[in-house]
Amino acid sequence: SDLSAEVYDPQCRTYVKQIVLETEVVGYIGGCHNDGCAVLLVTFIAFPLSKALYGAFLNEDGQWSLAAMFDRVGNERVWGLSCVVGGVRCGVAWNTLALALLTATGTTILGTMMALMAERGQVRFQAPLKVLALLPIITPPFVVGLGLILLFGRAGVVNQFLEYAFGITPSRWFYGWLGVWVAQTFAFTPIAFMIMRGVVQGVAPSLEEAAQTLRASPHRTFMTVTLPLLKPGLANAFLVGFIESMADFGNPIVVGGQFSVLSTEIFFAIVGAQYDQGRAASLAWILTLFALGVFALQRGLLGRQNYTTVSGKGDAGIPMALPDSVRRVLNAVVYPWLAFTVVVYLFAFAGGFVQTWGRDYTLTFNHFKTAFALEWGQFGLVWAGTAWNSLFTTVKLAGLSAPVTAATGLLIAWLLARTEFHGRGLFEFVALLAFAIPGTVLGVSYILAFNVPPFELTGTGLIIVLCFVFRNLPVGVRGGIAALSQLDKSLDEASTTLGANGATTFRRVLMPLLKPAIRAVVGPKIALVDSAESCARFVKERLEHLNLLAKSRRRAGTIQPFVTDEADRFGELAERFLGMPCETAWKVDLAPV
Repeated sequence: SDLSAEVYDPQCRTYVKQIVLETEVVGYIGGCHNDGCAVLLVTFIAFPLSKALYGAFLNEDGQWSLAAMFDRVGNERVWGLSCVVGGVRCGVAWNTLALALLTATGTTILGTMMALMAERGQVRFQAPLKVLALLPIITPPFVVGLGLILLFGRAGVVNQFLEYAFGITPSRWFYGWLGVWVAQTFAFTPIAFMIMRGVVQGVAPSLEEAAQTLRASPHRTFMTVTLPLLKPGLANAFLVGFIESMADFGNPIVVGGQFSVLSTEIFFAIVGAQYDQGRAASLAWILTLFALGVFALQRGLLGRQNYTTVSGKGDAGIPMALPDSVRRVLNAVVYPWLAFTVVVYLFAFAGGFVQTWGRDYTLTFNHFKTAFALEWGQFGLVWAGTAWNSLFTTVKLAGLSAPVTAATGLLIAWLLARTEFHGRGLFEFVALLAFAIPGTVLGVSYILAFNVPPFELTGTGLIIVLCFVFRNLPVGVRGGIAALSQLDKSLDEASTTLGANGATTFRRVLMPLLKPAIRAVVGPKIALVDSAESCARFVKERLEHLNLLAKSRRRAGTIQPFVTDEADRFGELAERFLGMPCETAWKVDLAPV
């Protein structure tokens, strides 16, 4: 603090110069990382999406026209409110917004409850709870839709029981917004659980002990100390759930019935008989604006408040047990939900062992023989099943994308949480943008952007890996930011003061403290599984008529479409899901594939 000491004390003068030098080095390294990540985001997110979204402003003659976009989306089908005044249905924009809000709320609440049970509940139930909570994420959303249809569909167990016991005629009451909401809640709750689990683990027990030392009851400590410290995780989990719901295509197409959302409208505008890329781009703009609005709301709610719980001081306290009242509520919600999850998956997998669900329940293994047959040929073992090639390709591509997604997401999270630079808000939104766009739009944008030199990637496995990485990047970024917000910046400063550069600080100080977040969110399991599902929306074989993917012969598990009928093909669908979780079934009713 005494600046004159710099003149009279050579040792102090050397020490001060060393601090200045290290600060400059860290700033330089952070700037390099910032520039590198910015180049990646611009090249593989902003540039391809701008190529696709630009089509919204082109008229039928290919001329730029602002009115063209409003003509495509300014109609009753998109913005209609007839359902409010007694009509049949509302516009797809309002359907999407309402469904996203419901799904985000449900997944955030359930994910938080399961995270608290897994980290603060009874020890003997923690291990099975963690496994069951993550079960929906190891399969694409189509599996959830399949299991729900086998339970509540027209030929499902529930309708058959109602007909047998009460004479109620089976109907399609489950198809619509209710079915989509339940399916999305099943599918996306594990993501909220993983985000919140890392945040719950990061809450310092000393803060709760301090509140109890001041004679606060366990319930009051939980409500006034623990829950407020979970606010960053809650906001990020809600944001991810909202965007996941908006971009989801699989669940609405399987159990949506006549309930239309923007993602399905965009899909059929691109690959359907109408093939109107301008309309698809215009609808994608609506999704982007919705995502921007929720993103701004989240930033406004969090503001610049401080949620740091981990500092340089030691904290060997024991996490506070859940108050009795909170534990009873969690038990009443979490365990029935997990039991329902088990039932849904049992029915989905049971369909692979019967001849025809709803008609012929004869036990059979023919579905497995068709998909995973092994034969001994002239030159040795032959993988004769129809699903082997898809399985190997899926595992290879997802395995390549997983570590890249984890490393890139964690690096971007560190930049956003630990550095200040101009355009930080725009940088964060661009990192989130790919998540708000349906996978079909992202896939088409990659085809349009990387189909000509110098980035001629269409037809190669690299373009699929890149699409995987940047499609799933925001999950790791949001989880990393939530975890880093709990770490005091003084830890970074102390490491820098002791002579460590930015890379060493990140590797030896922050990484060990971020292990819960890495395991829960930024780790490869999200990219490994969800990437395979996203691929289904990316390389649909219907794009072959555009001659854009004619060079590619790759077939991943989720991009092997097949025509199916609800009444007699569930055995084959369930067999594929059970044998290879990353396999996705396409139900196509409009045209042959």
